[in-house]
Amino acid sequence: MTVYFIGAGPGAPDLITVRGLNIIKEAPVVLFAGSLVPEGIVAQADKAAVVKDTAPMHLDEIITEIEEAHKQGHDVARVHSGDPCLYGAIAEQMRRLDKLDIDYEVVPGVSAYAAASAALKTELTLPDVSQSIVLTRTAVRSSKMPNNEDLETFAKSGATLAIHLSVNNLKHVVDTLSPYYGADCPVVVAYRVSWPDEAFIHGTLSDIRAKVKDSGITRTALILVGHVLGSEDFTDSKLYDVDHTHVLREKKKA
Repeated sequence: MTVYFIGAGPGAPDLITVRGLNIIKEAPVVLFAGSLVPEGIVAQADKAAVVKDTAPMHLDEIITEIEEAHKQGHDVARVHSGDPCLYGAIAEQMRRLDKLDIDYEVVPGVSAYAAASAALKTELTLPDVSQSIVLTRTAVRSSKMPNNEDLETFAKSGATLAIHLSVNNLKHVVDTLSPYYGADCPVVVAYRVSWPDEAFIHGTLSDIRAKVKDSGITRTALILVGHVLGSEDFTDSKLYDVDHTHVLREKKKA
């Protein structure tokens, strides 16, 4: 018996991996985070499977469900949104399973920041603009941020920022980043990326708060900040430069 922590992707049912979908189709037990995982994904489960929404459950109740499946020798598809490695809350589940000597595996998925970048047709790392992406959040009602993981510290790098779980803390985001990125720095707030009601709010650090307030968006949104979002004046990558050579592209003889 194995528990499979599956990243279901950002929302669109066809953005789940083939591996993850095949496990869901075959698992006798499917436990999914109903607030963020679309029904179209778990609808692929076998008609005889036990399918339960864990949104109203706390950790002990979820582990109890897994223990019951373990007694029956039934594999469990534990379906999370996005990629489980990022704010997936799987670590505490795996710690419990280690103590219970229950096997588990993790199946990666498409994260919201990657899906947002694709929908925006934007590369988040541009030569001479930004070569790093910081995936972070701010502390509102969730766990506190550890020392030296504050927005100001990350802002000093000038990297592209993908700020999760923080649309309700947008004033803090704007106030903190403006001195480093400039008031005219592009910002995109991506709401429910790849869902049918997907929406993107484009602005700058100077006007994004007003635009988001007018939209009524208060949750399930990702904040992207960085000059890559509006840059057309960037250097071409060396990778495809005519004079760049590597093991698969030798320098042409004169």
